[in-house]
Amino acid sequence: MLPFVNMSGDKEQEYFSDGMTEDLITGLSKRSGLFVIARNSVFLYKGRPVKPEQVSRELGVRYVLEGSVRKAGNRVRITAPLIDATTGYHLWAENYDGELKNIFALQDRITRQIVAALAPKLTAGEQSRSMRQETNSIEAYDFVLRGVALYYEFRKESNAMTRQLFERAIALDSRYAKAYVWLSWTHFVAWDWQWTEGPGGLDGAIEAARRAVVLDDSLSRAHTALGWNSLWKKQHDVAIAELERAVSLDPNSEWAYGNLAETLNSAGRPDEAIGFIKKAMRLDPNYPTWLPFLLAHSYSLLRRYDEAIAALQDSLRRNPNFLPARRWLAVVYAELGREKEARAEVAEILSARRLRWSAGARGCPTRIRPTWSATSRGYEKRE
Repeated sequence: MLPFVNMSGDKEQEYFSDGMTEDLITGLSKRSGLFVIARNSVFLYKGRPVKPEQVSRELGVRYVLEGSVRKAGNRVRITAPLIDATTGYHLWAENYDGELKNIFALQDRITRQIVAALAPKLTAGEQSRSMRQETNSIEAYDFVLRGVALYYEFRKESNAMTRQLFERAIALDSRYAKAYVWLSWTHFVAWDWQWTEGPGGLDGAIEAARRAVVLDDSLSRAHTALGWNSLWKKQHDVAIAELERAVSLDPNSEWAYGNLAETLNSAGRPDEAIGFIKKAMRLDPNYPTWLPFLLAHSYSLLRRYDEAIAALQDSLRRNPNFLPARRWLAVVYAELGREKEARAEVAEILSARRLRWSAGARGCPTRIRPTWSATSRGYEKRE
């Protein structure tokens, strides 16, 4: 699926077309008979003129959904052709017109037609989930879409603004599970990046995630959030159970697979984690630096150091300034007695830190997370 093009003639409406894309990816990924590429890889094509056959070749898929969204006042039009990239043949192409208040019905209609074309057999649970409406408040839905767009900026200021948007959505609909999921992630990010003092950020993340699960037990992202946050409370059994539930509800969620894998690593089960990480990588062909980093964790725990080095080098190719990977690479080299290479990695770390310190209040050119400490057992978060 390619990012939907905003045809509204208003850049301010970009968040809406992006949100529609993400919602459809999420809706489709719940279907066990479909293989759906993750948001991270999909959005690399945003704003780029690409042909379906190129997308097919680069992402390893056969079918490509593209389209556009036009929002004007209380009306919305969605154009969504489904293309067989191997032949260029349009399986179908329709315009979906309707009022904004019926947006969930429009999304469900698109999803059902894609499923009917590609994987006609749905389980009873999938049928039930496809008919569930997220919220009765279009204004709350709009606040969530705006918040999600800001969330991906990963800045302290935007994170605070994002949280306010999710809280406003909840004020309009206190049973809006998806809003609680995203609220949970804002709390976790603030705690993880040390934008908040004390343990309150993590507690707030767990509380919001629990509320989301209570409101909608079929929401994979709610179980993912609760599982991941439970890991940092060292509640491994709870975390594994929640993340296994998340994977069962959304078999195409690279986040659920990746988080489950890291939880298994932390629980001393790295041999089980490797398969889940590789599954996440397949779902996200342009996977971010943290996935090979997790793979290196698994290999290190199994003392498969050569494979750990290869994974860490992959992580650094994707982001040379990802210091946790450099720290860990230095540890692995030291474990193997490769002192010269270990010292070279330490020098790179010190150089990056000097760059960060010299940037002062303006910050640094790339996000550098100082909160991770590599050890021979893996990595730990410094308090």
